[in-house]
Amino acid sequence: MTNTSNSISKKKEIILVTGMSGTDKSTALDDLAHRGHRIIDTDYEGWSENVDGSGWFLHENRINELLTEHSEGTLFISGCVSNQGKFYQMYDAVVLLSALLEVILERVAFRKTNNYGKTVEQREEIIQYVASVEPLLRAGATVEIDQEAA
Repeated sequence: MTNTSNSISKKKEIILVTGMSGTDKSTALDDLAHRGHRIIDTDYEGWSENVDGSGWFLHENRINELLTEHSEGTLFISGCVSNQGKFYQMYDAVVLLSALLEVILERVAFRKTNNYGKTVEQREEIIQYVASVEPLLRAGATVEIDQEAA
């Protein structure tokens, strides 16, 4: 019997990892990359943009091309943007990372990889998003992983 737990699948799979700021999406993606998986963090490299102050949105043509052209192995995509639900049917799974609000606020205050969440206004925005956006993410998720103890 062969142990395949650490080998990368040849099967085509696309997994979205989503959640509020401070739920360790980037940390999860880094770990997956170290295990040899292909990852895309939509916070970077022009995958999404802030449209006229109305929120962050994926570049739909670019993400659609990525999702339709992916042909082998598991692709993990991370992000939390206003139009991500439009692509849910193209994912094999939608994984919601969550944590207690207090944990999220502590993480964003002390993280060094992203400046979002450092100002009072941004922290208030995070509080509002946890109340209003996270329930929508939860409703569309295949599975939820509570990151509070991580």
